[in-house]
Amino acid sequence: MRVRVATTALGITAALLALPACSTDTTGDQHKTPSVARTGKPSNGVRETAALSSAALKSRLLDQSDLGSGYLPKPQRPTQHDDVTVIGCPTLSELGGNAATVGTLAFPHEAKADFTYGGSSSEISEELYSDSAKRLSDGVDRIFDAMTGCPTYQVVAGGTPVDVASQKLSAPRALGDEQWSQLLTFTAGGQSTVVKQTAIRDGSLLVVVSGSPALVDRHLDKALSKAASAS
Repeated sequence: MRVRVATTALGITAALLALPACSTDTTGDQHKTPSVARTGKPSNGVRETAALSSAALKSRLLDQSDLGSGYLPKPQRPTQHDDVTVIGCPTLSELGGNAATVGTLAFPHEAKADFTYGGSSSEISEELYSDSAKRLSDGVDRIFDAMTGCPTYQVVAGGTPVDVASQKLSAPRALGDEQWSQLLTFTAGGQSTVVKQTAIRDGSLLVVVSGSPALVDRHLDKALSKAASAS
C-alpha cells in the first residue's frame, strides 16, 4: 500500500489530481452516517488465510461485466512526484515524512482497477492487497487514523493548494473481519469532489473501494464477494 500524503493514500490519488477539471460531485450527499470509523478489532485469535500473489489478486478485481453497463476502464495516470506539503494536520504530515511523494507503507501483493461511470465525473476504484492479517490491520488503522484525525486540513501538491475535509463513517459490520470507512471532500479552484472510501479486511485479504459514494455502496458487497470467493 503506497501512501501518498498529498492524495491521502489508498486510491484517492486520481480524485485529488483531477480536481481542477471536475465539477462538484454531490453524489451520495445523503450519506450522513454516524462517526464510527472501524469495527471488529482482531483479538489474539485473528483468522489467518494464505497470502495471495499480485497475479491472483488481479484476477479477483471487478471488471466491466461485474459492474454492468455504463462503466469504462480509466487509463492509468503517470506517477506524480510533485513536492507535497500538508498544512494543519501534523499526524498526516508525520505519516509521510520525507517520503511523502514516494510512500511510507507497502504491502507485498496488490492489484488495482479504476473505472468511470456514465461518461460523467463519477468514478470508482478498487484495490486489493494481501499480507498477514495483523500487518493489514495495523497498516490500515494507521492510515485511516491519520486521514480522519483532522476534520479539515490543506494539501499543497506541485504548488496547487487543495482543501480537504474528512469524516469518519460506519462500515457494514457484516462484511469481513474488520471494516473502515470515511468520506473526504476535496476542494480546489472553487470546485469540490466528494469521495467515499471503504476498506474491508477478510483474513489476509484487504479490499478497498473508493469513489463516488453511491457507486461505492452499490459495488462494495460484489467486490468483497469476488475477491474472497476462492480464499
